[in-house]
Amino acid sequence: MADTIRQIDYFYVLVSHKAGEGARVLRMLKDAGVNLLAFSGFPVGRRAQLDFIPVDAAALKSAAKAGKWKLVGPKRGFLIQGDDRVGAIADLVDKLANAKINVTAIDAVCTDGRYGALCWVAPRDVRKAAQILGAGEAGSTVREVRA
Repeated sequence: MADTIRQIDYFYVLVSHKAGEGARVLRMLKDAGVNLLAFSGFPVGRRAQLDFIPVDAAALKSAAKAGKWKLVGPKRGFLIQGDDRVGAIADLVDKLANAKINVTAIDAVCTDGRYGALCWVAPRDVRKAAQILGAGEAGSTVREVRA
């Protein structure tokens, strides 16, 4: 089966890096009915950055406004999904490296024979990376790409 690769919009907020902050923010999104394709959080100095890849960007923006968050974005990244195989991520980053595109960050996970990855590149490289990976514009129809 082919991998699916799509360009996604992501947003982030900075919060205090203390126990319960992520839970508080995620609960507010849950209560507002915001569905996420993916979520990532990590420390940035004394704060934490929470990245959101929403199904509906307008719903996320509305919840952020109600919560008085300083929401940053949209920014662009890629969501890649496919059947698990040895070297799936290696093949992906190799394509980008061969095109002289530096990967800013990547998170990947595998479960039940499937894998998923979030990949970020510099804003100046998003369009070129999308062409290399065969991904459409953010919000467009998912494109299948043969690995």
